[in-house]
Amino acid sequence: MTSDLIQLLRNKALALLARREYSRAELALKLRRLVDDEDGIALIEQVLDDFRDRNWLSDERFAEQWALHRSQRYGPNRLRQELRQKGISGELLETAISEHAVDETGAARRLWERKFGTPPADQKERAKQLRFLLGRGFSTEVAYRVVGGSADWDDEIA
Repeated sequence: MTSDLIQLLRNKALALLARREYSRAELALKLRRLVDDEDGIALIEQVLDDFRDRNWLSDERFAEQWALHRSQRYGPNRLRQELRQKGISGELLETAISEHAVDETGAARRLWERKFGTPPADQKERAKQLRFLLGRGFSTEVAYRVVGGSADWDDEIA
């Protein structure tokens, strides 16, 4: 019974990892649907440890790929929140974000140009554009710079 469950867990984990990278916490959550007791949870940890030892499962690799892919459309605040939800925290989280969210203003400007392309005509449109960038996880300073078209944030809010 135990060996059958281990084989089931391994097969399910491999099938999931064949599609994309997962964090350890994310993969454990998916595998927990297959078990209903403490012994099953211990087997999940055993399988995940084996996968980590074989380098089939890596939180570092997951965080780097997630941040690289998502940094084109989202700011560092949003990336930080998403990675925490995926079970990545601490130094690993900050390293992934700092490596891939280097040019926050440039990413925000590219996104803004694709979505809007022209400066806001009135305060209502300006608020809409600011909300869009803030919702994507860009800092307030960067949102004001991009929407206002100015490199000096203090001039924008005065």
